[in-house]
Amino acid sequence: MSMLLPRLLSASLGLFLILGSAVRAEDMLEAPNPGGLPANQLSISGNACGPAALLSSYRCGNATWQKAAASLAGGNDREQLGRWIRAHGLRPSETLKGRTRWTSAGINVEDLVTAANEMHKPLYLPVLVHDGLFVQRGERGEDLLRRTWKRLDASLEKGIPPLLSIRRQVLRKGQWQPVQGHFVTVTAIPAKLAKGAHAFPVTYLDSWGGKRCEGWLKVPDQPLLAATAAASPCLLADFPAANVGKKEVRREEKTALVPETVIGRW
Repeated sequence: MSMLLPRLLSASLGLFLILGSAVRAEDMLEAPNPGGLPANQLSISGNACGPAALLSSYRCGNATWQKAAASLAGGNDREQLGRWIRAHGLRPSETLKGRTRWTSAGINVEDLVTAANEMHKPLYLPVLVHDGLFVQRGERGEDLLRRTWKRLDASLEKGIPPLLSIRRQVLRKGQWQPVQGHFVTVTAIPAKLAKGAHAFPVTYLDSWGGKRCEGWLKVPDQPLLAATAAASPCLLADFPAANVGKKEVRREEKTALVPETVIGRW
């Protein structure tokens, strides 16, 4: 009973808590089909997070986007992901000369977007686009947070859960260095973002294991990819369940997850 009670309270209240504030479940904007099955990249390959995140997005999208998932023949993740990789991932990369889009290192944002739109064309589906999540000229951290929220909000409103490209960074020998990247699928964010907000909660699907997770996108309160917090050019992805790149972090090293790009419709 003592173990069950917290679960019941969590489910019934549906709260995200941080710094004394709360976002109720009814105040969240969810994917059209939030119960869609998360695709598990481990069913086929540890470097298939891009195709798996895309498949999860289709499954959790509206009826139009669910057609994309249905177009991939196969009765399980392994078969559907394998079909996508063979048909679209093994074509020549548009950004890396002499390589295929999908390799042992996975797939980059540009190639994933190109491959997705290639798949969409015969299905008469809309075009996906992407946006970099680093501060632009004249932006502050709070402005970047709001731009990020707007991109996620617009894509969810248009029926296609957006993908986030995140990357683990480590502070090594006095310099921030990228370690490993990953794609996740965002399925819920706050329906509104308060003026001057420094963080907001997200629900996302992690294709590493095909699991639903919760986390926060935040304006860094400590230096991240910069000498001071005020100069940080990026946001912080506070995703406690994300294991991407953790094995490559050495003892005593400072590490953080940085959201680099969002893919969706807006």
